[in-house]
Amino acid sequence: MTRAILILAVFLWVALFTAPPTAEAQEARARWERMCQIRAEKFDLVMPGAMTANDLDMWIVVMREGLLDPLWEALGRGYVTDWAYYVFTRKGDRVERAALGVGGYRLEECGVYDHFGGKDELPDYVAERDPQRIGVNMAEAIGGADGLSHTSYLHLRDILGEYGNRLVSAERFVSDFRSTRTAIEIAAFAEAGEISREIADRAFSNEVITPGVTTLEDVAWWMSDQQLRRGLESSFDMPSVYVTGPDGIAAVSSDRIIQRGDLLMIDWGVGFLDFYTDMKRIAYVLREGETEAPAGLQNAFDQAVKVRNIMKRTIRPAATAQIALDRTWEAIEAAGFNRVGFNQPTEDPGVTDVVLGPHSVGNWGHGIGPSLAFFNPKQLTFELRPGTLISIELFAYTAHPGWNNAKVRIPLEDDAVVTERGVEWLYPVADRILLIK
Repeated sequence: MTRAILILAVFLWVALFTAPPTAEAQEARARWERMCQIRAEKFDLVMPGAMTANDLDMWIVVMREGLLDPLWEALGRGYVTDWAYYVFTRKGDRVERAALGVGGYRLEECGVYDHFGGKDELPDYVAERDPQRIGVNMAEAIGGADGLSHTSYLHLRDILGEYGNRLVSAERFVSDFRSTRTAIEIAAFAEAGEISREIADRAFSNEVITPGVTTLEDVAWWMSDQQLRRGLESSFDMPSVYVTGPDGIAAVSSDRIIQRGDLLMIDWGVGFLDFYTDMKRIAYVLREGETEAPAGLQNAFDQAVKVRNIMKRTIRPAATAQIALDRTWEAIEAAGFNRVGFNQPTEDPGVTDVVLGPHSVGNWGHGIGPSLAFFNPKQLTFELRPGTLISIELFAYTAHPGWNNAKVRIPLEDDAVVTERGVEWLYPVADRILLIK
C-alpha cells in the first residue's frame, strides 16, 4: 500500500467512525420542527375557537417535576422543576400564551409562547387579565383531560385567591382542542399510520414467522424492536399477536408456537410525533399444499369488508356522534347483517353478526374526540365534525364450515378522517388475509 493510499484510508476511517452522528441529530431536529409547526397551527387556528365555544376566558395547565400533565408534549414540553403553569388567555380572535416556571431550549426556541416568567408571577398575571371562567384539566369521562391532581387543584385555588373560585372543568374544551385537526396534523397522523401498517405487514410474513418454530411473543417482540429502533412509542404496551380458533381467541402474545392452519391477528399501534394509531391485521398460515386461505375463512373476511364499506360511505359529520352511529346501524341492518353485543354472536349460520366500535383516535390509541364506540358514552354526545380522526373498527362473526359452522370473528380496524364525503383512508387498509408460507 502506497503512502498516499494509506493516508486516504486513515482519513476515511476517521471520517466514518469519529464524525458526529449528524443523521440522528437531523432526525431529532426535524421531528422537533414538525411538532413546533403543529403547535403553532393549533394555538393560532384551533385554540381561539375552542375556547370561545366552551366559554373559557383562560386555561391554566399545572405541572410539577415528576407529575407532568398528559398534554405536556402538546404544549411544548419544557423543563419543569417546582411548580409550572402554562397559561392561555382568550383575547378576541387570538389566544395569549405564557409559560411560568417552565423553560428550556425546545420550549423557548419553538417560538409559540408570548411570555416566559417565574412561577410566582401567576397570581398577578391572572388578576391583570381578570378572567371570569378559568378552565383546568379536571374531567369525569376523559382521562387525557384530567391531569390536574387533587393537591395541585388545592394549591391553585389557594394562590389565586378570589380567582380560585372561578375554576371550571376544561374537559370538553380539551376534547375540542385536541380533536379539531389542522392539515399538518392529518399529514403527520397519516405517516404514523403508514409506519404501523408497514411493520404489521412485515410481522405477518415469512421474514419474521417460520411455522412450527416462531412463537406469538417472538412476533410481538420483533414489532417492539422495530419501534425501539425507529424511535416510536405506543399507547398499547405489548403488541397483541393472537390466534383465533373455533372457541375464540386461543392465545395472545405468549409462547404458543405458530402452526400451519392458524388464523393470526394483530392489534396494535405506534406513536409518532405525539400521534398514536390503532389498527389490526389478519393472516393465515398455509398448510402443506395450500395456496390460499380456506373458502370459509375468506368468506368471513369478505363479509367483514362489506360491513366496512357500508361504514365508510355512511359515517359523515353529524350534530352528535350518536346520530352518525344510528344512521350507520340502519344501513348495516338494511344490508342484511345482524346487530349483536360484543363477543355475543348468535348460533344462526345463515347470518353474519356485527359489532361496531369506531372510536376517536389521534393523540392516544383511543382518542378524546367524538366517538361512535359503545365504550365512549360521553363522547357519543360530541359533535362529529369534518376532519375528525377516527378508527373504523368492527367485528364480524360468520359461520365457517371448516369449524363445524362455529363463527369466525373477523376484526377489521384502520384509521381514517371524517369528511363530508364519508370517511377517507389515510393509508392502505387491510384488503386481504395475509398469507404465511
